[in-house]
Amino acid sequence: MIQFIVKRLLAGLVLVFAITALVYGLMSIASGNIARTLLGEFATPEQLAAKEAELGLDQPLPVQYGTWLVHALQGDFGTSWFTAEPVASAVLNRISLTLSIVIAAVIVSTIISVTLGVLAAVRRGRVDRTVQVFSVVGEAFPNFWIALVLVSVFALGLGLFPPTGYVPPSESFFGWIATITLPVVALVIGGIASTAQQVRSAVIDVLSKDYIRTLRARGLSERSVILKHALRNAAPPAITVLSLQFIGMISGAIMIEKVFALQGLGTLAVTSAIRGDLPVIMGVIVTMSILVVSINLLVDLANGWVNPKVRVQ
Repeated sequence: MIQFIVKRLLAGLVLVFAITALVYGLMSIASGNIARTLLGEFATPEQLAAKEAELGLDQPLPVQYGTWLVHALQGDFGTSWFTAEPVASAVLNRISLTLSIVIAAVIVSTIISVTLGVLAAVRRGRVDRTVQVFSVVGEAFPNFWIALVLVSVFALGLGLFPPTGYVPPSESFFGWIATITLPVVALVIGGIASTAQQVRSAVIDVLSKDYIRTLRARGLSERSVILKHALRNAAPPAITVLSLQFIGMISGAIMIEKVFALQGLGTLAVTSAIRGDLPVIMGVIVTMSILVVSINLLVDLANGWVNPKVRVQ
């Protein structure tokens, strides 16, 4: 198991390195004359040259990336070109907001989708058809459109939730619940659909196996057969879908944060990309890449825990 984890971590590091190199190159090309943007159109050539030298932009692109990489490995991601805020602080101050929404959405989505998927697999009549219809409808509407509807109806119309803003749980737990409820619901509706369908298909497949019939013949209750045996063996596909959902929700949170005016990691990424603030963009990219690698590793470990065949492989 340790060897497996080490291999996964090394592969993850290679992936992070490749992503950062690619993004750094593309953003350096797309940013244009950042010195002109910072100093204004009336800056003299001498001032522009001095600013480029200050930012290290007078060096060849490979040298620029190498310098950034060396500092990043030491934990120094630089400062924002526009606000002079340390990149590490900018990311850390905003990641808790984004993760609180995404993690809450994944937990809610997991509970609801697994429940619906099992019910649809066990009760193959009206419940099954209802879940399938809900899945199709949920996947048909983008989460930012759902967010706009939720704001219009439940925040502006009924006044049940605040339309914008965020309250940390350290300040007020109930205030935190109120501010993340609509963003979480907007993320969850689309996510429930695909996971519930995956759980349904996996449980139906497991229930058709010979060992399930043997367990029933031995007199085990249907509840025990489903919860202790069928659901565990159907878990790996669902866990994989949930991991992809987690990653998708991180990217989906970008639009959700814009709708609800939340100052999270997604808003920071969009603002920095529009400005061409390369140090901040790279800090966000590294953070996102590490999150994705960590999630994939946890999924592999979870699959090994629920499925002994995976541990052997």
